[in-house]
Amino acid sequence: MKRRILLKIGSNTLTKQTDQISRGKIEDIGRQISMLKTDHEFIIVSSGAIAAAKQFVKLEHNGEEINVKQALAAIGQPHLMRMFQESFRELGLFAAQCLLSYSDFENPKSKANIKNTIDVLVSNNFIPIINENDTVAADEIQFGDNDKLAALTASLLQADLLIIATNTDGIYTKASLKDIHPTTIRSISDINSLAKEVGDEKSSHGTGGMQSKIDAATIAQQAKIETWVVNGLKDNFIFDAMNGNIEHTKITV
Repeated sequence: MKRRILLKIGSNTLTKQTDQISRGKIEDIGRQISMLKTDHEFIIVSSGAIAAAKQFVKLEHNGEEINVKQALAAIGQPHLMRMFQESFRELGLFAAQCLLSYSDFENPKSKANIKNTIDVLVSNNFIPIINENDTVAADEIQFGDNDKLAALTASLLQADLLIIATNTDGIYTKASLKDIHPTTIRSISDINSLAKEVGDEKSSHGTGGMQSKIDAATIAQQAKIETWVVNGLKDNFIFDAMNGNIEHTKITV
């Protein structure tokens, strides 16, 4: 039985903190999945549609900012999927797109359909690339950079592990953030204690901060799923985290 991993990739990871989606980062992720696929199966929740669109267009608009972001998401999502498909295909991997909304998780029939569809994809060696359907739903844009979506999906699909790739070496202690050398919380099960360590900072491309990751870990923990918060900017971050070669935070059950 393969170990099922739900990998959430934020915009800052995918752009490597620049203004463009990094094909090199997508290749890095694909290469690791290829190395691990004998014993692991991967489902990806990926942000980055808006960042992808900004590489190609600058919209003229009179509407509210949220509508502009939804329009950018509609433009960027096909570009983002094309980058995943092209990069993965070169590694012998196959990708499939799944667009979900939070309302899907409130409807038992929709939930069953999501699980059945993704299980079929995974059993046929396709890697589902999931994003929120931003064109019709604005939850990610407004509230949390897909962290909650990743946790709900991990719970629904009975993942063995939720990996949240971000731009820090896990979650740092609040006291150490005042120093030059932040200290990573290596392993913790008490979510309430962890929440007290977190500030309310937001990332530059994404809309979430560490609080949204803790909220996601709470959902995962309730489903008996361990969450890792890992620095996705580093090459080989999945493999190195699994082998204990890089600092990251494990939120255990």
